[in-house]
Amino acid sequence: MDLDHHNFELTELMERIRTSDHRLIALQLPEGLKMQALEMMDEIETETSAKVVLAADPCYGACDLVHDKMKNMGVEMVAHMGHSQMNIESGMPTLFINVTYDGDPELTPVIPFLENHLAMAKNRILDQQKTNELSTEDAQEKFLDAVGRLSPLTGTKLGLVGAIQHLHLLPEFQVRLEKAGYDVVIPLGGARLSFPGQVLGCNYSGDQDDIGHYLFLGSGDFHPIGLVLHTGKPLAMLDPYSGEAKEMSLLSVERILRQRFGLIMACDNAQVFGILIGEKPGQMRRTLALRMKRMLEKHGKKGYLMALEHVSPELIDFYPVDAFVNTACPRIAIDDAVRYKKPLLTPFELEVVLGEKQWELGYQFDEIP
Repeated sequence: MDLDHHNFELTELMERIRTSDHRLIALQLPEGLKMQALEMMDEIETETSAKVVLAADPCYGACDLVHDKMKNMGVEMVAHMGHSQMNIESGMPTLFINVTYDGDPELTPVIPFLENHLAMAKNRILDQQKTNELSTEDAQEKFLDAVGRLSPLTGTKLGLVGAIQHLHLLPEFQVRLEKAGYDVVIPLGGARLSFPGQVLGCNYSGDQDDIGHYLFLGSGDFHPIGLVLHTGKPLAMLDPYSGEAKEMSLLSVERILRQRFGLIMACDNAQVFGILIGEKPGQMRRTLALRMKRMLEKHGKKGYLMALEHVSPELIDFYPVDAFVNTACPRIAIDDAVRYKKPLLTPFELEVVLGEKQWELGYQFDEIP
């Protein structure tokens, strides 16, 4: 990551410290920015009268707040950097600080992917228009999206989205893409999303039926995998750091789905489940966990509720259960499944195991609204 081209907006933070006369603040950063933490702490302490505590535990999102710990330490305000505020109560003064990257990649490398994906969306629209000429079985086969759902598609617009440090680029890229002939929309998501075009690992609520394919500005596969699993639509990626373009291959998604189906099949005779509840403020889905426990009991199976702040193999693999159900961060089960000795299911996958839902009707991505 090219940290020299990132803008760490510390001016507002330091003005807030001076105005409120804070004496002890905490700085919380995502993993990729922590190498800059000490430099930022020096700047804050030089320019203000406050002392700074670095919240050095892993931080993977704005759902991962540290207010309880910091309050007990006497911290007066938390500066949370590189993520946007969610629809959760932080419990103490918290300032969310934007971090932006000034990269400006060329469109040329990604155009071939966009052209191919636009053609795929147009073909799907044409297939839908031929439903009356097909048997129900044939029609369903044609309309299956990348994750097996019978999803409606009313248009072929290009959905333009990005990681939070690149969202400021979206309006300019919308203009460029429209000049290139695309019908572009920057989708608006739900209450968990703060900005147009924003996607999170656990929330892709901006998807619309008239979006036929996506362009994601950002690096890595984390967001693209979730977006394709949620929407079932083709997705191209343009990396502002390297300028490189690629697509989230539907074959990659199929491999993930085969892995998920294998875990479901492995739980066919499971009788005892550990139900994981996340203790982090933005991941605590207690009601969902209790519903999973009642569902297991209805089917004559046992479910144990287990609360954890951090979910990892060394903290749960030794329990004498047949499988786990994850109600904490939805991405733990998807991204880290191979690290666990026992099957780690999503709530939807447990419903499939119990016969409450059918895999054949399409995969449902676990999402926190």
